Amino acid sequence: MRYRFMILRYNTGKDGYTAVTLRVTKDRKRKYISTGLRARPEQWDEHGDRFIADRRLVPRYREYNTRLSELEARVNAVLRDFDSGRIDWTLNQFETAYVGKVSKGRVRDYFGGLIDTLRETGHIGNAICYSRTMHMMELFDNRLDKKVFPEIDIKYVKAFDIFLQKRGCRGNTRKYYLKALRAVLNKAIQDKEAPESTYPFGKGGFNIAALEEETAKRYLSHETMQRIKTCPLTNPVLEKTRRLFLFMYYCYGISFIDAALLTRANIVRRSGGDYIVYKRRKTKESKNAKAIHIRITPQIQELMNWFAANTVLTADYLLPIVSVQGCTGERLYRHIRGRYRRNGQYLACLGRTLGLTGMRLTSYCARHTMAMTLQDHRVPREVIAQILGHKNLSTTSTYLDSFTDSVIDEAARVL
Repeated sequence: MRYRFMILRYNTGKDGYTAVTLRVTKDRKRKYISTGLRARPEQWDEHGDRFIADRRLVPRYREYNTRLSELEARVNAVLRDFDSGRIDWTLNQFETAYVGKVSKGRVRDYFGGLIDTLRETGHIGNAICYSRTMHMMELFDNRLDKKVFPEIDIKYVKAFDIFLQKRGCRGNTRKYYLKALRAVLNKAIQDKEAPESTYPFGKGGFNIAALEEETAKRYLSHETMQRIKTCPLTNPVLEKTRRLFLFMYYCYGISFIDAALLTRANIVRRSGGDYIVYKRRKTKESKNAKAIHIRITPQIQELMNWFAANTVLTADYLLPIVSVQGCTGERLYRHIRGRYRRNGQYLACLGRTLGLTGMRLTSYCARHTMAMTLQDHRVPREVIAQILGHKNLSTTSTYLDSFTDSVIDEAARVL
């Protein structure tokens, strides 16, 4: 059996940092466990398995190396326990025992381990969300590394919310951070790392829903949508942008990232025709998450034919969004986010070119406009919710306006 602390250079983030990881090897098998620390390659001593002792490169190297020495002592304590119990342990058994000794009830350690796990399993969006939340909590609480879960009570959460308000965070932004904190606390309780007695979000606790602010509806009028459908452009970039917008609209308001990830494997042939079948990236890990089935209509087929004939498609992707061959994991996620930002700029330009006023054209407009168009054609909200991939009608209602007077008047006739 061997172990060492190391950095995984292949998993370096955009900021140049990578996780400092404990690698345990037994019987030619390896297990990687997060330490909660991060380093740039030039800050790490490969031979000493420690941060370089240079304050110019690592101002807090003493603190970090002390932490690694503590973790090493715990590794040895776990091995002694196994040895005294004459246990022929597995790597999973080692991880369970080690994590129990290292981070039991420690908020920052648990946060860091959860973020690393999310990154390693491809849940990059959640990893980034939790990482941002932990960073904000570190700004709020300079002793977060010492905090244990029982200290994250309702008084602590209220103080954190006030801190966010003082930083100028609006209600929806505060909701973003506090929902992430709640999710981590729920996971910690499930893992027996945190007690239920001090849970701050239960009945009578902090009400996250009260922070939500009503956002402006982002749907286009029928006239505006008709102009987008029928006004081809001579500028090739804007024409591609227009067609991407229409593809998302016809595909039930599919999100940009879900559209970007569609490949030929998502096309399923059935007796009734061809369908695009996929699970929303945002909710695919949720319990009972269902796949969305989109009938490939003549409009969708024409758009796919146009992309195939007039753009460069990478690998088996259906759309000209992903442009890097073999891109996976966090690199793929960040690549798509970059293309999303660029597409947003092109959409704004498209809106100006078409003379759209009163609203900035975004990819979200396709989703909201699709939902409102269905409502205007008397499609039941339950059906719209299923098309959007929502589990409950309250989420769908945020997309839709109140019913028009004509609809209400017609309903009144049955009384």
